Amino acid sequence: MGVLPRMTQETQYTEDNIRSLDWREHIRLRPGMYIGKLGDGTSADDGIYILLKEVIDNCIDEFVMGAGKTIEISIKDQQVSVRDYGRGIPLGKVVDVVSKMNTGGKYDSRAFKKSVGLNGVGTKAVNALSSTFIVESVRDLQSVTAEFHQGQLSSQTGPEESGKKRGTRVTFIPDETIFKNFKFRSEYVVRMIKNYVYLNPGLTLVYNGEKYISEYGLKDLIEDNNKEEDLLYPVIHLKGPDIEVAITHSKTQYSEEYHSFVNGQHTTQGGTHQAAFREALAKTIRDFYGKNYEAADIRKSIISAISIKVMEPVFESQTKTKLGSTEMGGEMPSVRSYIMDFLGTELDNYLHKNPETAQLMQSKIMQAERERKELSGIRKLARDRAKKASLHNKKLRDCRVHLTDVKSDRSLESTLFITEGDSASGSITKSRDVNCQAVFSLRGKPLNSYGMSKKIVYENEEFNLLQAALNIEDSMEDLRYNKIVIATDADVDGMHIRLLLITFFLQFFPELIKENHLYILQTPLFRVRNKKQTIYCYSDEERRNAIAQLGAKPEITRFKGLGEISPDEFKHFIGPQIRLEPVLMDRTTSVEDLLSFYMGKNTPDRQEFIIENLKVELDVINDKEM
Repeated sequence: MGVLPRMTQETQYTEDNIRSLDWREHIRLRPGMYIGKLGDGTSADDGIYILLKEVIDNCIDEFVMGAGKTIEISIKDQQVSVRDYGRGIPLGKVVDVVSKMNTGGKYDSRAFKKSVGLNGVGTKAVNALSSTFIVESVRDLQSVTAEFHQGQLSSQTGPEESGKKRGTRVTFIPDETIFKNFKFRSEYVVRMIKNYVYLNPGLTLVYNGEKYISEYGLKDLIEDNNKEEDLLYPVIHLKGPDIEVAITHSKTQYSEEYHSFVNGQHTTQGGTHQAAFREALAKTIRDFYGKNYEAADIRKSIISAISIKVMEPVFESQTKTKLGSTEMGGEMPSVRSYIMDFLGTELDNYLHKNPETAQLMQSKIMQAERERKELSGIRKLARDRAKKASLHNKKLRDCRVHLTDVKSDRSLESTLFITEGDSASGSITKSRDVNCQAVFSLRGKPLNSYGMSKKIVYENEEFNLLQAALNIEDSMEDLRYNKIVIATDADVDGMHIRLLLITFFLQFFPELIKENHLYILQTPLFRVRNKKQTIYCYSDEERRNAIAQLGAKPEITRFKGLGEISPDEFKHFIGPQIRLEPVLMDRTTSVEDLLSFYMGKNTPDRQEFIIENLKVELDVINDKEM
């Protein structure tokens, strides 16, 4: 045995090594514990939207308690302001509530039995992570205002007389030293706001002057997000104490689509309530028809939403994206039993009363059964092939942390890059973060899947392996990566590959796009440098500005493809400064329309136009929503 090394100064463990962080230091040092991931606003789950959500959640709690029916939100550039007309924070506690941990009004289960806020942690996190944070409370014709910078109190006024209506206003600017180059995307904010009004009928949300209100809750959610002609039958809308459900089937969509909520939180990763809902749906429908249909056939093409209220819910992550609770709380049964009993009674009654809907649903299930049987042989072969491949899948260079690892604070950073050819995938593979960035390498151009049946996903080795890598054959809940990034060259061929991949996802897994998992990697077109400085440019305009900045004939390199960028350089483009363009889809545009527009039988000129304008077109479609 060798001699044990002596302990160096660095490895000593003494009293000097132990320090206590104050509340703001802790949040600023470990923001991921409170808000998931940081991000720049490109993704709907980036930290800046969680900050906004935490502030709105407090206003919603007031509405739920019967105080204040309107919430006003304004976002101008980087400044956010949220005003409610609730009871207002008690004036003597305004500073404590936003700057002292474990101070809040939500510990009493009776007062806030089904509250959505974070036991008073939420606004403290917003305060600590903002360069400026101002809170103003008005009650009993008096007001108190407190201003903070990076969580530190800089000024306080009041109590003083005020003629304003009672309630609370919070204004904040996220801290640029933490959220680099961030930008609020209106489409993500609007979606969040719409979810709030769907879940709280009677609430009016005003965003930058535009009013949002919902009359029929989850029924509106499904109807607003889908074209009427795409729905097989009118939305089944069922409500009971602490539960609301909306169900229909799509005529064109292959996959299952669920929108699930707990106490007003959008549980994007599902959880116990969503699993129970899927199970209860299959059981109720089997019992109604008296036939032992496969669960997958019953749920194929389903579009649904479920919202439940639980006492003191337990979530599997700080950002509340997955429910872990098994009990409804109080005297009520378990989450599973409650949802089972509710659907077993209410959905059964509805189908008895609406025989036309029941018939349409049954024919859809039988169609799904026929299609599955046709596929079964092919699927078995494909699975065997995928199993062999997964042992030595040369196409996939996996990472360590996945979206399903909810205990990891980096699960939301999990990313799969889809690259063309070995040279590009080589550069990305060498420079990626092996913890949360995986690479899937395509062999040339993928097949054009437009107008083909799902059979092709299993027959085509590449698509089958891609599906296996994403792990979404059975359910979106099992998706292994939060971001799927198409990383192709910026030339015509690269554009064409983008187009073919988007077609594949639109056709067979549209909810990946609907739920903002699909992105396009922006890579620099030029490198402009002199001996002192290097600037990477993503457009002609940036190139001109860089030349002007560096002066005296700098060296200019044009990157024709990703393979030309060395791994040392590439790490800058997929690191913290990564530029991603989300592939967005207007909810009212049917997948069918979109596909026939991009991939239908067009003249050569038309195809050229599409290839040249692909990204722009996708953005334009989305702009209708804004």
